[in-house]
Amino acid sequence: MSSSRSVSSAVSERYASALLDLAAESKKLEKVESDLLDLQNMITSSDDLSSVLRSPAIKPEQHMRVLAEVSKKAKFQDMTANFLNVLAKNRRAYAIEAMITSIMEELAQRRGQVKARVESAKPLSAAQQKDITNNLKESLGPNVVLDCVVKPELIGGIIITIGSKMIDDSVARKLDRLKVRMAKANENFANQNPQLKEV
Repeated sequence: MSSSRSVSSAVSERYASALLDLAAESKKLEKVESDLLDLQNMITSSDDLSSVLRSPAIKPEQHMRVLAEVSKKAKFQDMTANFLNVLAKNRRAYAIEAMITSIMEELAQRRGQVKARVESAKPLSAAQQKDITNNLKESLGPNVVLDCVVKPELIGGIIITIGSKMIDDSVARKLDRLKVRMAKANENFANQNPQLKEV
């Protein structure tokens, strides 16, 4: 990964701590949290917005204008809008998604919560989310919070990430495993039947 296009966990944690401390002092923590979750959903559901924010060819001033427009239309808190402006100004618009993840993780820690990121091909229903939460609570305790993200490329199934641990039950992953097994089977068959190889 290129150092110019990555952001260290230490930097993410500093940004997260600074924003959360300020939001808590101003008693706007829940509103800022809601803003960032809304922005995360916007980026995930909009290829155009995602591409613009990640593009190294776009100048900071342009990123600032885009984020200011998004903040205005979504009616974000001034604190949220200012935070996004600082990220864009410091050439970190590409890292906004990573920053939001760090912020939500620290917020969960401050609340004594265990955060589980759940990726699915389609939005999960309330009943599905409740079922997943209840199952996770059996092994992780009562303070489990889901962070649901839609990823159509998964085709089906879900991927649950808790810290560094991942539970991958997606159809895409199963297809990948099947492709690997088929490739190995074909290779073994060819090795065992050299007369079938092309001359």
